[in-house]
Amino acid sequence: MAMVEITESAQDYLAELLGKQNVEGIGIRMFVSSPGTPTAETCIAYCKPGEEQEDDEVVEYGKFKAFFEGRSLPFLEDAKVDYAADRMGGQLTIRAPNSKMPRVTDDSPIEDKINYVLYNDINPGLAAHNGNVTLVEVNDENFAILQFGGGCQGCSAVDMTLKNGVEKTLKDKIPELAGVKDMTDHTDTTNAYY
Repeated sequence: MAMVEITESAQDYLAELLGKQNVEGIGIRMFVSSPGTPTAETCIAYCKPGEEQEDDEVVEYGKFKAFFEGRSLPFLEDAKVDYAADRMGGQLTIRAPNSKMPRVTDDSPIEDKINYVLYNDINPGLAAHNGNVTLVEVNDENFAILQFGGGCQGCSAVDMTLKNGVEKTLKDKIPELAGVKDMTDHTDTTNAYY
């Protein structure tokens, strides 16, 4: 992985914040929530000793340790953290140009593969009806638990869309997936397409 660039000013700012926590050995943890999707967000959080994860990549910066979530590494390539002081105090900025880009390989977690198919193959079609579908989780039986929104919520054709469209497409592209389950409350028909 190309190491995340944390500028000197950002390192100084983060070290100052960490120092105020009064926790020996505290560092930062950087990760991307919903990586590879349009809703991806790059986050920095405090990481107390013991909160790091087994697959984290650890990088020693001059004044602190940074833990980068293993799953997020491909999405953090070319990321830059900077701090610019101004008269209001200053602003920490995170630029992660690859966080929203699908970076899916055969070795990617099943959640990333599902999100890739949802956002690139399925949601563009549902958008014609002002609908969308998102992944909530993958359960222990390898079923994708999905949430429909927009015009799909409460739509009378959602069962057909789920089985003949969404499930078929996902299973064709991700053979290890057992199937899909819908957890949407379809009693709300306010925005339903049909």
